[in-house]
Amino acid sequence: MSADTDLDLVFRNAAGKKVSLKIEEPKAGVTKAEIDAAMQAVVENNVFNTSGGNIVEAVEGRLRTITTDVVAE
Repeated sequence: MSADTDLDLVFRNAAGKKVSLKIEEPKAGVTKAEIDAAMQAVVENNVFNTSGGNIVEAVEGRLRTITTDVVAE
């Protein structure tokens, strides 16, 4: 069994659509304050452009862990 953790950062763009940025293997113990600060920096510095325009709002950050079990034959 193995487990992989990703950090999903969800934003809203100028068109009102949600857009996500997936970060593989974030540092262990990342805090909500660190995630919020990173997301705010993305919004304030206009780091990315989407098909719906600039990112204008940080919606949520979420840690997603995927567990994989290999099935033996």
